[in-house]
Amino acid sequence: MALRTFAAMARDLAEKKTTSQHLTEQCLAAIKNESGEGIRVFLHVDEAVAIATAQAIDRLRAAGVTLPLYAGIPISIKDLFDVAGQVTRAGSMVLSDRPPATRDAEIVTRLRRAGLVIVGRTNMSEFAFSGVGINPHYGTPAAPWDRAARRIPGGSSSGAAISVSDGMSYGAIGTDTGGSCRIPAALTGLVGYKPTAHRIPSDGAIPLSPSLDSIGPIAHSVGCCAALDAILANGPEPDLAGSRVEGLRLAVVGNFVTNGMDSIVFEGVDRALAQLSRAGALVKRLDIPAFDHIPEINALGGFAAAESYAWHGKLIEEQGRDYDPRVRVRIERGKLQSAADYIKLCVARDDYRIAVERSIGDFDALVMPTVPIIPPYIDDLAEDDAFAAINLLLLRNPSVVNLFDGCAISLPVHDPGAAPVGLMLAAPRGRDHHLFRVASAIEACVAKQ
Repeated sequence: MALRTFAAMARDLAEKKTTSQHLTEQCLAAIKNESGEGIRVFLHVDEAVAIATAQAIDRLRAAGVTLPLYAGIPISIKDLFDVAGQVTRAGSMVLSDRPPATRDAEIVTRLRRAGLVIVGRTNMSEFAFSGVGINPHYGTPAAPWDRAARRIPGGSSSGAAISVSDGMSYGAIGTDTGGSCRIPAALTGLVGYKPTAHRIPSDGAIPLSPSLDSIGPIAHSVGCCAALDAILANGPEPDLAGSRVEGLRLAVVGNFVTNGMDSIVFEGVDRALAQLSRAGALVKRLDIPAFDHIPEINALGGFAAAESYAWHGKLIEEQGRDYDPRVRVRIERGKLQSAADYIKLCVARDDYRIAVERSIGDFDALVMPTVPIIPPYIDDLAEDDAFAAINLLLLRNPSVVNLFDGCAISLPVHDPGAAPVGLMLAAPRGRDHHLFRVASAIEACVAKQ
């Protein structure tokens, strides 16, 4: 399944080599496999609607009706998006008795309009507030590598990534406030994308931090992510044909994001950079002083604490005992921020963004490890201190991009069967199509089969 791209499936569907019903039934069988992770990956499986949708698309195609290019491909959505008639729990117990949504989130409407088959809604870190992916309420799906040892999937879009890696969907829609698409992609050997935030509407999605929240895809390839991103953004798909590594100007960050990097990640990233250099990319090591100021900017909890507390404050007063304590303590940091603190934070973010954009303006992409470690064991994070340390380490690199409102993508660069290593590429806001072209070229250069 890892080799089945959206483009390849679109061709097979158009040429009647497969059907949407067949693809959907394969995904549903993987979800129901008792020896698999399905029970921990999906909080709701929409089997009847998915099969009916697939059959309808097959009938229309057989009748010669012109359909959207990717109509009939099965995908999953994170349990953060409203679907009419379903309860949006956001991976929590707090919202489990909430009334069902009365209408679809805007991105769900766009996915349906494109003819994609939504097989169900996926598990996640509670309220999207963790990069680890552990959920004490609904269980934690294990990363595909070294599965018997039960390693973390990364979060917060944990179930989204495993749904793709394990053949339960061909693409997944997640959210990314500080790396929640890119972290699980890096830890599961997939591609994860964080768009420029304003390109994709968040109507009908439970917020974490509106200043930082982005909605993006996780899939098997850059092309698949580009296809899903175009649907989410209701815009044209970027032309990736002819993308070349030769002449690309790549800035490899040398400060802040490399602290605490383990040897496996270092070697994987170093090999990829050497390949790119041999292929003609201009690779330059670059320190970005603005990155070193991030801990100071976020000293009081940053936007995520302040803005999440504004949404959760009353709920915590009424149902605080039902929250994952590791999530609640982070939200409650927002209670300590004053209006003056928040205004200063907004000013600091603007200054930071300007400084970063000046530093990288002459480059095609900023390059760094997506995360500096391979996935730890789930059991090793049972203690709060260990959990907090790993959570901060996983979020650190991806969150530098959310803070300057850029776009970013994580690509797998490890050998087949080896520990997962993600290479992150980033660019200033609004350069999404350019970044997809850069990523497509780099993917072709460093891809491991």
